[in-house]
Amino acid sequence: MNTWQELTIEVHREAEEAASNILIESGSQGVAIDDSADYLGPVGQYGEVFPEVEQAETVKITGYYPETADMAAVTAEVHARLEELADFGLETGPVGLTQQVLAEEDWADNWKKYYEPARITHDLTIVPSWTDYEAAPGEKIIRLDPGMAFGTGTHPTTKMSLFALEQVLRGGETVLDVGTGSGVLSIASSLLGAKAIYAYDLDEVAVRVAQENIALNAHRDNIQVAAGDLLRGVELEADVIVANILADILLLLTEDAYRLLKDEGYLIMSGIISDKWDLVRESAERAGFFLETHLIQGEWNACVFKKTQDLSGVIGG
Repeated sequence: MNTWQELTIEVHREAEEAASNILIESGSQGVAIDDSADYLGPVGQYGEVFPEVEQAETVKITGYYPETADMAAVTAEVHARLEELADFGLETGPVGLTQQVLAEEDWADNWKKYYEPARITHDLTIVPSWTDYEAAPGEKIIRLDPGMAFGTGTHPTTKMSLFALEQVLRGGETVLDVGTGSGVLSIASSLLGAKAIYAYDLDEVAVRVAQENIALNAHRDNIQVAAGDLLRGVELEADVIVANILADILLLLTEDAYRLLKDEGYLIMSGIISDKWDLVRESAERAGFFLETHLIQGEWNACVFKKTQDLSGVIGG
């Protein structure tokens, strides 16, 4: 194969993760995200010197398709699915679609330049699979192949999920990862000491992607991945349940999560835009949970709820 076909979406930042998934599900072999918010301020958290970049509310997401793909059909499908995002309460703004053909070597350079090792939390660093990277003492490495993955693991919703996992995992836990996508949260849970991780996704492609990413990380035999519709039909008791998916889907999860969590267990939810936060909180509290931690980054919210009778450590307790 000598050429690839490139499709770029320009869309409001709020719809970034959903739009990335649409490209992957329409046959893209990888995505690259160009977001001016990645360069807020002159210096990053870990000392990276950022260039001066004009800030915008939109992001550009580029997908790469084989030369045999019917791009007229792909473009029509992507455009139709982007229009449906408003039904989920996501702000898309004016949507732009552009297309071009490029040589395979250009494709490789284009998407890889957006994906470098990224220190996400105190302990966790996400590293592309092709990169030689030497971990510092105590640093835990998550290897991902963004050519397979649903995003690169550096989106705010994923970052906050990783912060939350680092907060609650102490070692020896059973974790359920709902809507696993790339498998990044399952890999992180294993690195942070969880004893057994069971990952589920409705999409068979995501199941395969997660399995392939897990295989890139040595000694992760304690992770099992299977197709599943949220937690329906699951009977495994868990210490921690984590779900990074759209807010409207999280509303369908809370009762099953309460049923499966052990006493003093944690429910971590992310992917919640600000307008949906109250709905998600009310759903979790109706199920019996108490809010312990609320994380906010821009328009995105994440939360840690606890199944407990001891209210001393929860918000309002």
